[in-house]
Amino acid sequence: MRLELPLDFVQTIQNTFKERGYQFLSDLPALIDDASRRWSLKNIQPVPNLSYNFVAFATRSACASAAGTGERSGKAAQSKSNVVLKIGVPNPELTSEIAALRFFDGRGAARLLEADGARGMFLMERVEPGKMLASLEDDDRATHIAANVMLNLWRPAPTEGAFIKLSDWFKGFEKLRARFEGGTGPLEKSLVERAERAATEFFSEDYAPMLIHGDLHHFNILLSKDSWLAIDPKGVTGPAAYEVGPLLINPWSDETKISQHTERRIAILAERLGFEHERILEWGLAHAVLSAWWSLEENSEWKFAMAFAEILSEIKL
Repeated sequence: MRLELPLDFVQTIQNTFKERGYQFLSDLPALIDDASRRWSLKNIQPVPNLSYNFVAFATRSACASAAGTGERSGKAAQSKSNVVLKIGVPNPELTSEIAALRFFDGRGAARLLEADGARGMFLMERVEPGKMLASLEDDDRATHIAANVMLNLWRPAPTEGAFIKLSDWFKGFEKLRARFEGGTGPLEKSLVERAERAATEFFSEDYAPMLIHGDLHHFNILLSKDSWLAIDPKGVTGPAAYEVGPLLINPWSDETKISQHTERRIAILAERLGFEHERILEWGLAHAVLSAWWSLEENSEWKFAMAFAEILSEIKL
């Protein structure tokens, strides 16, 4: 398959995965051809916003999707289904995503159809019509929908499986301190300290670990007929309340009303999820600071995340 990949996607893969990224880009056409043969894919069209993985829309013959069911002939065998192909550099996050999709099994998330974790590629159903939650103008309604998706997704964490541990993510604060010799670099010291305290307190509690999405925001929730489904789960185990962080920090169209809308979101999430307002706020702040550190670590834009953490720090509940 002849590929013309966006330059920013190529640079992201190279900068993130180094030598493995260069090898992945070299192998990508062959990986796509392999997936096409194995899973009977046609009309493979890369999505326009590639980031850390190759993602493409495709069609699949019904005889392939019905393999093992005995549905081989007639009209069904001639029809096609719309699917999404995802291929990435094999890494713990990709492995965890596959495991999460398999575990969710279509409950609140797009359904996993096929997977080859060793080669870093898998196939999912395409969510259609695929309207993003971000397109809704009514923020209250969007927040209620996101809460519904969370409640549909969350399950007690499996005792087995290669899932990401949320506590490992928050070890990022240790890396931040190490990089700046005990300091916080350009990140506001008081906000980092507050985020560190919040995370320490939450992880020290006696809680029942849950399997959550881990990156559930307005661009990862899509309309599927008359319901809403999540895509791109990280597959994270830990306190379920962390899930509110990525939703709260989602970029805003009207920055003059961020504080007002955030307070409203917190109120709705507290009512729907049963968490205390203060707990939601502190998890939101901890995620914002952690997100800023991740961006700083990758030499990308981190100031919005810290500005949002500042806004959260000033909210009085």
